[in-house]
Amino acid sequence: MTVGVVWFRRDLRLTDNPALHAALHECDRVIPVYLHAPDEEAPWSPGAASRWWLHHSLEALRQSLRDAGSDLVIRQGPSLPALRDLIAETGARQVYWNRLYEPAVQARDAGIDAALTRTGIICRHFNASLLREPNEIQTKSGGPYRVFTPFWQTYLRQAQFDSPLAPRRLPSLPATVRSEPLSVLDLLPRIRWDQGLAHAWQPGEGGAWRQLQQFVAEQMQDYPGQRDLPARPGTSRLSAHLHFGEISPRQIWHAVQSETRHPAQAGLLQAGEAWLRQLVWREFGVHLLHHFPHTAQQPLDPRFERFPWRRHYRADLRRWQRGETGIPLVDAGMRELWHTGWMHNRVRMIAASFLTKNLLIPWQEGAQWFWDTLVDADLANNTLGWQWTAGCGADAAPYFRIFNPISQGKRFDPTGDYIKTWLPELSALPAPWVHEPWKAPATVLQEANITLDHYPQPIVDLAATRARALDAWADIRATRSRNAD
Repeated sequence: MTVGVVWFRRDLRLTDNPALHAALHECDRVIPVYLHAPDEEAPWSPGAASRWWLHHSLEALRQSLRDAGSDLVIRQGPSLPALRDLIAETGARQVYWNRLYEPAVQARDAGIDAALTRTGIICRHFNASLLREPNEIQTKSGGPYRVFTPFWQTYLRQAQFDSPLAPRRLPSLPATVRSEPLSVLDLLPRIRWDQGLAHAWQPGEGGAWRQLQQFVAEQMQDYPGQRDLPARPGTSRLSAHLHFGEISPRQIWHAVQSETRHPAQAGLLQAGEAWLRQLVWREFGVHLLHHFPHTAQQPLDPRFERFPWRRHYRADLRRWQRGETGIPLVDAGMRELWHTGWMHNRVRMIAASFLTKNLLIPWQEGAQWFWDTLVDADLANNTLGWQWTAGCGADAAPYFRIFNPISQGKRFDPTGDYIKTWLPELSALPAPWVHEPWKAPATVLQEANITLDHYPQPIVDLAATRARALDAWADIRATRSRNAD
């Protein structure tokens, strides 16, 4: 009897799971296992919101495996000794897993592959999380892309992807295989701050598939016009499901292609392509991190190693984290993040621009905060987003492009519905004053029956700090020019 171990990581699904699919075809008995070894991902071990999601995703995976006739073995790391123990207990001669692309995890996996192979164990690994792996997409000169548009155009030229793999019934798990209870992983917060997350999300493969179906059927048509409006449900909200592998990019790609093949109304094909472009933007982040692994902590643009970030900023950083900056759109986004573990993407860019350019706080501080508080915290995309906004990454917004949160709010939240949802102290204030409450006339405040004593004044002057940021950028450009001379 051939026995294979399937090592689940961030591929917490049965459908379109290449490692599981291969093991079921090649082995008589399959041992599904999840190994908890967060220290092996340091310095980017999962944050608090990610741990919450992981707990519930593992619960859902375990139930899916039970429904399919098997179960999930849960063990604690280190991963290599845990795998060796499981191999010895079960007589397995093959180990299957799906690849991850973070630098620390890639190094760990390579070491495990080499160590097990030396003892005669066959290791097989697959791509389950990307449409194309980082080395499959190259420029004409054979190097990595640093600009998104040609990267996207290459994807469109190669847009033939295999159909998702169908799940199969699994053989039963031997009764002798020991598993630890999920609770021993201590993933849930001890002080229960997670009620908002529980209300907003349904982790697991079933929740991911329902979210995809609902979006494609009901919202995708309006995606181009709604995606930038934070008060509207205009985005798919699949990012966390994708990060934990509860749904695959191939499932998404084929669902969109199926829906747009015979569009019921004009514009659906263009809407689907606009959404798939964002799916490929996610892959661009992985591409960059794979080829430039230092960028998780250092700027891709070396000029920013000399950027004059502020040194004493802890008080302002704390106000930003708490949503107490006195800038309503920024504060609304930061409070949405704390309550739900998620923030609308346009508001993410605005909050990040405010931190890096108006407060002149290093982008790494924002990246670390998002890492701990986002349910969809993903190293590649967190890095890409922060470096893009700060102006120091690949295909970055020019440094002189500084989002004005007031004009952005008036444009994308014109009635102030988003701000009022997350800043109830401003809920009675009419637009446009809700975007600039400090400018509201006394008569307006009186008619709204509110005072602003309990909402802070802006902690910085937006115009003055914009000028300061541009001066800092000019200084490092001038330094480079002088050095060149």
